[in-house]
Amino acid sequence: MITPMNLTRRHALSSLAAASVARPAAALPTNLGAIGANHGLLFGSAFDREIFADSDYRALIKANCRIGAVENAFKLDWLRRSGPTADFSLTDRLVKFATDAGMALRGTGLIWNDWPPAWLKTLSAAEIASLLDRHVDETISRYAGRMHSWDVVNEPFFPPHHQSGGYRKGPWLEAIGPAYIARAFKRAATADPNAQLVLNEAFCEQDDLLGRAVRPRLLTLVSELKQAGCKLDAVGFQAHLKPHLPFDDQAFVAYLERIAANDVDIYITEFDIDDESLPDDVQTRDRLVAARCQKFLTAVLAVKRVKTLVCWHLSDRYSWYKSTDWYASAVAKLGGNPARKPRTHLADDQLKPKPAWAAVARAMEAR
Repeated sequence: MITPMNLTRRHALSSLAAASVARPAAALPTNLGAIGANHGLLFGSAFDREIFADSDYRALIKANCRIGAVENAFKLDWLRRSGPTADFSLTDRLVKFATDAGMALRGTGLIWNDWPPAWLKTLSAAEIASLLDRHVDETISRYAGRMHSWDVVNEPFFPPHHQSGGYRKGPWLEAIGPAYIARAFKRAATADPNAQLVLNEAFCEQDDLLGRAVRPRLLTLVSELKQAGCKLDAVGFQAHLKPHLPFDDQAFVAYLERIAANDVDIYITEFDIDDESLPDDVQTRDRLVAARCQKFLTAVLAVKRVKTLVCWHLSDRYSWYKSTDWYASAVAKLGGNPARKPRTHLADDQLKPKPAWAAVARAMEAR
């Protein structure tokens, strides 16, 4: 759930789902959900409305995922498009799908400062605060007892916004201040005392200026929420890996241990590989993506409090990189073909496993 660059990125699923699809491979070499379960890990993937139109992708998800994550439908701008009244018709279908499949389910991006609907911007600060309570209360209580976990607050920090404390700018911060975070967690705990409540963040796996700026702020926030008596069960790290940026996997592992010392679990919530800097040649690119997957996950999964690994889709067919306004230009800037298709996920757009599929399996088996 990296901050989107344009509207297309987040609303492309409906058109993708309508595209013609190919049959998947008859048999996958490894069942990732089963491997994860054998090593104390819930493995799964994000999905959304496309699973109802794409039967082959639906089968791939059901066969390999012990946990799913609803990519968009629980976000305010999807659930309450035209005003405060929610339309739960899609989320009802998605929750039923997961329940019928025997799959645990995560709700993502419940409170997020990005992508506020236009009508929200017309409200007063008091009305926005009241809406936060309503959105959390109604949404979580409706599915109480049926959800594994909620990303109650997503991406609280973004230092480039130049807000005090490095917080991400947006309606919740502007109306309530940083207290919106604890407020959301306290409401969520009341709405469903048994669901796992998660604080989800981006960038921390990067060893660049942004990643190093977010890490201490997030660590302090986790400690403050626990001290304030908030029910905080896990911290989620998105892990949209970027091989073109500096990284230090062992430094990130040490940071995860510091987070876990606050008596929280660790979730990897949106795993994929940004391949913009890698060569155009498909075999070379797939090999490098797989190598980065395996190295990162082998290090991270050694942390005992890591309990889930969720990919941000299993297949390139639904790669969000396809619909950004920056991927093609970034590839071209680095000397690649801007017309090439991203190969950012574990299976290709024909749903056939790539080397990254086996690399993730090996990393889980090494846990």
